[in-house]
Amino acid sequence: MYYFLKLFSKLPLIFIQSSAKAVGRFLYTSNSSAKKTTSENLKIAYPILSNEEHEHLLKLNLQHQCMTYAESIKVWGSSIDFSLQQIKHVHQSKLFFNALKNPNGTLAIVPHFGNWEIMNAWVNQYTNPVIMYKPSKNKGLDKFMLESRNRLNATLVPTDDTGVRALFRHLKSGGFSAILPDHVPKESGGIYAPFYGKNVLSPTLLSKLAAKTQCSVIGMYCLRNQDLDGFDLHFYQVSNEILSKDLITSVTALNHDLEIMINFSPEQYLWGYKRFRKMKA
Repeated sequence: MYYFLKLFSKLPLIFIQSSAKAVGRFLYTSNSSAKKTTSENLKIAYPILSNEEHEHLLKLNLQHQCMTYAESIKVWGSSIDFSLQQIKHVHQSKLFFNALKNPNGTLAIVPHFGNWEIMNAWVNQYTNPVIMYKPSKNKGLDKFMLESRNRLNATLVPTDDTGVRALFRHLKSGGFSAILPDHVPKESGGIYAPFYGKNVLSPTLLSKLAAKTQCSVIGMYCLRNQDLDGFDLHFYQVSNEILSKDLITSVTALNHDLEIMINFSPEQYLWGYKRFRKMKA
């Protein structure tokens, strides 16, 4: 696996993207679980779409999901300069630089949206982040990803209590971290809160860290351009309610801000993930 990934990452990005789009088009014509899950999630999130609109978005989204995975391999196997060259525009960068002035640190909300791997190199020009990292069960893939992470200024910490304490200390010292807060957590690490009109199990880690430290919280995502000529990095002003010490208030605000970011370009969100797997009436 490791050597295959190394070889794959040497291919031109446009070839990788075009091949991934072809795979996405194939998935659309198949009866795959990826197509089924994506379709179900899109129906939950956008119930007012006509059947024609739904199918159009489904087809586009499967292509973008495939590109995200394939592009990530390219990013992991390439230099930092390669990633920087892919970013054509940075929107609302003032939010990022103002946030870094907070002595209590900065947390970035990074949804599974566009290609989150591309922006690591840009952020690492200005910060030395502490990032939680869960090793892959595939040793070859894990080695490949770690080589990429180690080229950056990031410090990797485990996804357990030790890692949470390290994040807390880093924020209290004015540091920067990013969290992907749109996964399905264990029951012990989440509460049920509204997301696209459904009461879904939602992570509480970001909310707890924000409440304890009163750090700056910003939204951040990186979208591929329509002509596949690079990516645009976006920063987003989130609600102050995320800093609330009341968990349900904070997580509800967080989920609402995630919706706003995703709705900017829903075809690029990772709808193939079973985000609505755990719901309550």
